[in-house]
Formats: sequence, C-alpha cells, structure tokens
Amino acid sequence: MSVAFVLGGGGVLGAVEVGMLRALLSAGVRPDLIVGTSVGAVNGAVVACDPTVEVTDRLARLWSSPEARAVYGDSLPRRVGRLMRTGTHVHSPEPLRLALEREVGAERTFADLAVPFQCCAASIERAAEHWFSAGRVVDAVLASTAVPGLLPPAEVGGEHFVDGGIVNSIPVGRAIELGAQTVYVLQVGRVDRPLTVPQGPWAVARVAFEIARRHRFAYELAAVPPGVTVHVLPTGGGSARDDSPLAYRDLGAAARRIDRAYLATVEYLRERNGPGATAGVA
Repeated sequence: MSVAFVLGGGGVLGAVEVGMLRALLSAGVRPDLIVGTSVGAVNGAVVACDPTVEVTDRLARLWSSPEARAVYGDSLPRRVGRLMRTGTHVHSPEPLRLALEREVGAERTFADLAVPFQCCAASIERAAEHWFSAGRVVDAVLASTAVPGLLPPAEVGGEHFVDGGIVNSIPVGRAIELGAQTVYVLQVGRVDRPLTVPQGPWAVARVAFEIARRHRFAYELAAVPPGVTVHVLPTGGGSARDDSPLAYRDLGAAARRIDRAYLATVEYLRERNGPGATAGVA
C-alpha cells in the first residue's frame, strides 16, 4: 500500500508539521511518497533525505535556530530599504537558502533522496501550477517558498516562480494522482478557523487567499476516489493570533506548536489503531 505524506503551506505555523511527523514516524508510519508546498516543501525535503524519527529532532532544532529566525529577521530599516531598492520584496532569500543547503545539501538532487519527493510552485510566465521532481532540491524548495512581497520570485531554468500556496496549498490531489492509497495530510490549521468579513486591505488579501486555498482543499477531499484513505491530522489547536500581519516573523511559539501537534496526532493515531484503519476521508 502506497503511503503519502502531504505537507501544506502556512509559514511559521509549519512547525506543527514537525510534531505530526514525529508522531507518524514514531508510530512506524513511513512514507513511500512526500509532496509539499511552501513551508511544507521545506519540512518535506528534509524528511525525504532521512525518513526516520531522528530527522524530526533536526527539524525541531532548525525551527528554533538563529538560521530560521534570520529568514524573516531583518530589521525594519533593512526591510524598508530593500523594498525601496527592489520594489517587489522586503526579505532576502539567502538565509533560507543557507539553511536549506545545510539541512538538505547544496547539490542534492531529487534523484538522490531516500523517498520520492515533489514540491509545488506557481509559474509566473505560464500562470500555472508547476511540480518540481528533478534537478537540485534547494532550488525547487526556494521556488515553492517565494512568498510574494516577502521574498523575490525564484528563477529556475530561465522561468520565474512564486509560492506554491497560491495554486495548491494542501496538495492532496497530487499525492493521489501519483498513486497514493493512504494519505496523511499535515496541514497547519488555518482551514479549521472561521473567516470573518475583512476590515482592512491586508485582511481583504488574507481572506481572499484563504477562500481560494480552502476551496481547492475541500474540492480535492470531496474528489477522493474509492479505495483511497485520507487522514487529516490535527494540529492540537491554534488561534486567530496566528493570522496577524506579523505572525510570519514570530518563531517564538515553534516548540509549543510542535509539542501540541505531536500529542494531538499521537491521540489521533491511537484512536484509529494505526494507518489504513478507516475507509474514505478521516
């Protein structure tokens, strides 16, 4: 039975995926395939290198490391200065590149990974969803994580890409398309929180994006074919504070999110007595 881990996007909330991964791998659930988007591509790429429970310790250290804080750690004057110079983004992609090169390897290709892995980005020139499955992993993950306005578009093979969450934030359908029969969905929890009428420009953009991502996720869950089991793993809770304008820079709660999601997922797996115990969408 082909088992897939689907790791969704969600910025700093992606720390919950580390807790879910720890629970799955500790329970002996091993992936035959990993697909990820945005921060899910970061977590997914690291696990695809070493799909053991020990890798979650590496991820936990990464999430609390100075390197992680440096990704969005620029001072306000630097952010303003970079935006004025570029007109497109406020942060440099170099801290994330360095962190990825350390964890994944600068020259590691998809063919070198221990588990098949793909990640999603949005092509600017083709205005289309694009799945990376060959070439250097770090280049692909940087493309998948290029949040518009925060990071510059990533150029790969002469084409420019932005964050994959724009086109496919929680890619359940991709895993099924690639043959998965049991799918574990590691999502960050935003889809669980009700939306409210926006009261400002940033809120309008956020609500519009959330509607798009939730619609795609709901559509793909509804289209799960017979014989495929989907487990949507619990985050263990969260709050609207996670959606504040500056939440993307707050890594202080990473350890708490990891622990919370780990405990919730352990309980989820215990209740279902292991992988494949239920039919349909769990």
